[in-house]
Amino acid sequence: MTEENSTFIPSLTIIGGGPGGYEAAMVAAKLGARVTLVERQGLGGAAVLTDVVPSKTLIAAADSMRRVGASVDLGVDLGGGDVHADMGQVGRRILNLAHEQSSDIRAGLERVGVRVIDGVGRVVGPHEVSVRALDDADAGAEPEIITSDAILVAVGASPRELPTAVPDGERIFNWKQVYNLKELPEHLIVVGSGVTGAEFASAYNRLGAKVTLVSSRDRVLPGEDADAAELLEKVFEGNGLRVVSRSRAESVERTETGVRVHLSGEGAEDTPSIEGSHALVAVGGVPNTAGLGLDDVGVKLTGSGHVLVDGVSRTSVPSIYAAGDCTGKLALASVAAMQGRIAVAHLLGDALKPLRPHLLASNIFTSPEIATVGVTQAQVDSGQYQADVLRLDFHTNPRAKMSGAEEGFVKIFARQGSGTVIGGVVVSPRASELIYALALAVTHKLHVDDLADTFTVYPSMSGSIAEAARRLHVRI
Repeated sequence: MTEENSTFIPSLTIIGGGPGGYEAAMVAAKLGARVTLVERQGLGGAAVLTDVVPSKTLIAAADSMRRVGASVDLGVDLGGGDVHADMGQVGRRILNLAHEQSSDIRAGLERVGVRVIDGVGRVVGPHEVSVRALDDADAGAEPEIITSDAILVAVGASPRELPTAVPDGERIFNWKQVYNLKELPEHLIVVGSGVTGAEFASAYNRLGAKVTLVSSRDRVLPGEDADAAELLEKVFEGNGLRVVSRSRAESVERTETGVRVHLSGEGAEDTPSIEGSHALVAVGGVPNTAGLGLDDVGVKLTGSGHVLVDGVSRTSVPSIYAAGDCTGKLALASVAAMQGRIAVAHLLGDALKPLRPHLLASNIFTSPEIATVGVTQAQVDSGQYQADVLRLDFHTNPRAKMSGAEEGFVKIFARQGSGTVIGGVVVSPRASELIYALALAVTHKLHVDDLADTFTVYPSMSGSIAEAARRLHVRI
């Protein structure tokens, strides 16, 4: 190796400062690369500023209402006071936490030497990004051209809008605008029963609003574990949340006092329209790839505008990578971050494993939460996997009884013949924390006996994971 080669410093330009971008920047800088990150909205991107952090902060407030409501059954005297949500304070806390998290990310990046540019980036070549700074007072100034060994596109996605239900930020909202609400809506109609719709419906219901959830399918969360979705619907019904199934929202219009949602489909025969005070339209997202210049440099996109990538986050142009929601893989911050880290590892020749979606642990922050990892019930039912399945309800768990959190269960999938853990579901408060044990088991191919033979705290919710594993033990 020549002296020149031994001092070679690789360079990376990243467009987008969300989880896919800032995680990649952090890792690359720590590995010695020269990194420039361009972000037009704020560090953390939509995940921190308008999506994950704000929505989960709202959900945290809703969960505190749940715990207050359950405290009466636990013997806590609230003194007869009126317990209600101060939406003004909730909103201020959401904004403060989002700003604080964004500032922390910026400080962390600058600490490891990442050059952060508040601006708009556009790909103009396999190794070139054109950048216009947001604070550029001269609109006619020439953009800066940044040349680097590789480019990572991590521009995220925006809410999909229906032409017949255009958000106005006052009565009709998308999931970025809903935080404009200063008071609890009298009657919120949520259009869309996927993860985003279910989470917001659950949160506002727990906060005390009347909520109606419109689902085009037979049930909420049609792509999730059927047992979990069925239990969640029962909880919704018990809390007064109405689900209008098999109905599609054709339009949302403003009325003198609120909104009217017009429906079509089988369910619309009984309910052709719904009137409420506000509507939240949560029908998916569209990638922020328009105008980015990707087509011009040969990066292949899908018909929906998503960037096509392989298992190491590489696009059809070898020097250009992509990560996050703009790739259309799985719209989760954890997936975006993993894609970004994988891209950096591939670029810098570090040890890596390609993206393995079958090992993904994910969580739906409804009340109760629904967490999953690995093989699903649908895959077992279809014959794609042969598995022994054990479901253990939490109503037998002493810690669940003590805390009033008995609505839920743990389910473990073990490969038939070997007992290897290949999947799991947890439905409970804080399921996002409990799923980690099953994620470790799936990722490292542990046997049910490995879970069963591991000490758990008594009493604990995690004790049910070990108990379910014990029930899957096969005598040798």
